[in-house]
Amino acid sequence: MFPAVGNYYEESVVLNEGKGSRIRDLDGNEYLDFFGGILTVSVGHANERVTDAVVKQAQRISHVSALYPTVPMVELAERLANSTPGQLQKCFFTASGTEADETAVMMAQVFTGNMELVALRHGYSGRSMLAQSLTAHSTWRALPTQVASIKHAHPGYCYRCPFGEASESCGMRCAKDIEDLIQTTTTGRIAGMLAEPIQGVGGFITPPKKYFQIAAEIVRKYGGVFISDEVQTGFGRTGKMWGIEQYGVEPDMMTMAKGIANGFPLGAIIATPAIADSLEKPSISTFGGNPVSTAAANAVLDEIEQEKLVENCRVQGRRLRAGLKEIQGNHPEIIGEVRGMGLMQALELVVDETRKDRTPNPAAKAALFEETKKRGLLIGAGGLYGNVIRISPMLNVTADEVDEALAGLSESFDAIDPR
Repeated sequence: MFPAVGNYYEESVVLNEGKGSRIRDLDGNEYLDFFGGILTVSVGHANERVTDAVVKQAQRISHVSALYPTVPMVELAERLANSTPGQLQKCFFTASGTEADETAVMMAQVFTGNMELVALRHGYSGRSMLAQSLTAHSTWRALPTQVASIKHAHPGYCYRCPFGEASESCGMRCAKDIEDLIQTTTTGRIAGMLAEPIQGVGGFITPPKKYFQIAAEIVRKYGGVFISDEVQTGFGRTGKMWGIEQYGVEPDMMTMAKGIANGFPLGAIIATPAIADSLEKPSISTFGGNPVSTAAANAVLDEIEQEKLVENCRVQGRRLRAGLKEIQGNHPEIIGEVRGMGLMQALELVVDETRKDRTPNPAAKAALFEETKKRGLLIGAGGLYGNVIRISPMLNVTADEVDEALAGLSESFDAIDPR
């Protein structure tokens, strides 16, 4: 393996089998999985509905390429068109979120005839050349910007507001600054803006409710389209089916991946008919819309709908958030902020919050990971400074599992920050 592919923990956990929210390593140690392969195992390990759909499809046919339509691919396209907001009606399937974001950028440029695009600081869009240029997170950029037409705006990162605004008197300067960015760093006509409703790798940065309403209006004023990157926020993760629905904005395109197929490789773009029809050159993705992956995705949608998992996400998300706030109350010096929506929650760790300097504390994050590992709890990390704990259990997590995770997390904080 490339050494760049880092593993969590001082001694890596070699995972071997799992069921639901539980997973075991090769030594037989059991863990409660509250990261789900980076928000990808959306409905549980070895989910029976998904597994059955995959096995049946693999026994019929496993690959033909997008040159031939298959029943699961067409069914998935219809279901996405029926579940997404506004006029989003036409799909293009890929094998990953990186490909989905790349395709959406291309479509914005083809449709508008403009080249420049706005992305967000702290954002992450994948690992290709274009995706790394969209990414504004130095930890994940191996090379300088390769695509000069991409400009990076301020996100709604209230905890570290670059304008020094207090949340109670915020004038939404971060969102309004997008207009100045366009006027001063572009030709004045843009292809669009691609943004995550909640920034995943950035540390679950959660903008205020008005942020995207202001941003989308500005983007459209200057000739662009608004693209909601739902790779991590889609499929019920925030307590609504799509993260952008939390902000009352209808996007012109959406990208998605990760939780779409419970771990099987699949990405998608859905666009308005006018945008989709603007691409006249032929274009396919060899593995995009693979019948096995799309069969898995249809089974995921069945699970979400029939088990009412969006509602479960809201209910258990409130339970998880309340427990995290209680832990913050017990450790106010090092837990600077609890943020997120639904089952997408984060803790930002600082050196001493009582001093209000908000100095990032990646050492505390590393120590906490070792303690949660001892207690059989798997969590995620993120943030530009490596100081954010990301917590994202399965959508079908139970109240008992949430309580168990909170207990393990509380004990772990007690171990690294004794009161």
